[in-house]
Amino acid sequence: EIEQIIENTSEETTSKIDWTKTWSKKYPVLKEYTKKVKLEDYIKPIHNLLNKLKQDYQYNDLDSMLVLKDILYKIWKEKK
Repeated sequence: EIEQIIENTSEETTSKIDWTKTWSKKYPVLKEYTKKVKLEDYIKPIHNLLNKLKQDYQYNDLDSMLVLKDILYKIWKEKK
Protein backbone atom coordinates (compact mmCIF):
# COMPACT_ATOMS: atom_id res chain seq x y z
CA GLU A 1 0.00 0.00 0.00
CA ILE A 2 2.72 2.50 0.97
CA GLU A 3 4.86 1.43 -1.97
CA GLN A 4 1.99 2.21 -4.33
CA ILE A 5 1.55 5.66 -2.82
CA ILE A 6 5.27 6.36 -3.25
CA GLU A 7 5.20 5.25 -6.88
CA ASN A 8 2.17 7.42 -7.61
CA THR A 9 3.50 10.57 -5.97
CA SER A 10 5.28 13.04 -8.22
CA GLU A 11 8.68 14.53 -7.48
CA GLU A 12 7.06 17.94 -7.49
CA THR A 13 4.67 16.90 -4.71
CA THR A 14 7.36 15.26 -2.60
CA SER A 15 9.59 18.33 -2.89
CA LYS A 16 6.85 20.40 -1.22
CA ILE A 17 6.69 18.17 1.84
CA ASP A 18 8.57 19.10 4.98
CA TRP A 19 9.77 15.57 5.70
CA THR A 20 11.30 16.44 9.06
CA LYS A 21 8.00 17.87 10.24
CA THR A 22 6.09 14.92 8.81
CA TRP A 23 8.31 12.25 10.36
CA SER A 24 8.57 14.12 13.66
CA LYS A 25 4.93 13.25 14.28
CA LYS A 26 6.05 9.66 14.63
CA TYR A 27 9.58 10.38 15.88
CA PRO A 28 9.60 13.50 18.08
CA VAL A 29 13.38 13.50 18.29
CA LEU A 30 13.41 14.96 14.77
CA LYS A 31 11.67 18.04 16.07
CA GLU A 32 14.03 18.47 19.02
CA TYR A 33 17.52 17.34 18.05
CA THR A 34 18.67 20.62 16.51
CA LYS A 35 18.43 22.23 19.94
CA LYS A 36 20.72 19.61 21.50
CA VAL A 37 23.03 18.16 18.90
CA LYS A 38 26.17 20.04 17.92
CA LEU A 39 25.44 19.90 14.21
CA GLU A 40 28.88 21.21 13.24
CA ASP A 41 30.38 17.98 14.63
CA TYR A 42 28.40 15.99 12.06
CA ILE A 43 27.96 18.22 9.04
CA LYS A 44 31.56 18.17 7.81
CA PRO A 45 32.08 14.39 8.14
CA ILE A 46 28.75 13.72 6.43
CA HIS A 47 29.56 16.23 3.73
CA ASN A 48 32.88 14.46 3.20
CA LEU A 49 31.12 11.11 2.84
CA LEU A 50 28.72 12.55 0.30
CA ASN A 51 31.59 14.02 -1.68
CA LYS A 52 33.46 10.73 -1.59
CA LEU A 53 30.44 8.91 -3.00
CA LYS A 54 30.14 11.53 -5.74
CA GLN A 55 33.80 11.29 -6.61
CA ASP A 56 34.21 7.52 -6.36
CA TYR A 57 31.02 6.60 -8.19
CA GLN A 58 30.14 9.73 -10.18
CA TYR A 59 26.85 10.07 -8.34
CA ASN A 60 24.98 13.35 -8.37
CA ASP A 61 23.99 15.07 -5.11
CA LEU A 62 20.65 13.32 -4.79
CA ASP A 63 22.00 9.85 -5.54
CA SER A 64 24.85 10.35 -3.08
CA MET A 65 22.41 11.33 -0.35
CA LEU A 66 20.13 8.39 -1.11
CA VAL A 67 23.01 5.91 -1.06
CA LEU A 68 24.37 7.28 2.21
CA LYS A 69 20.89 7.19 3.74
CA ASP A 70 20.50 3.60 2.63
CA ILE A 71 23.88 2.65 4.10
CA LEU A 72 22.85 4.18 7.43
CA TYR A 73 19.60 2.25 7.29
CA LYS A 74 21.47 -1.02 6.66
CA ILE A 75 23.64 -0.35 9.70
CA TRP A 76 20.51 0.37 11.75
CA LYS A 77 18.85 -2.87 10.61
CA GLU A 78 21.95 -4.92 11.50
CA LYS A 79 21.83 -3.62 15.06
CA LYS A 80 18.19 -4.64 15.55
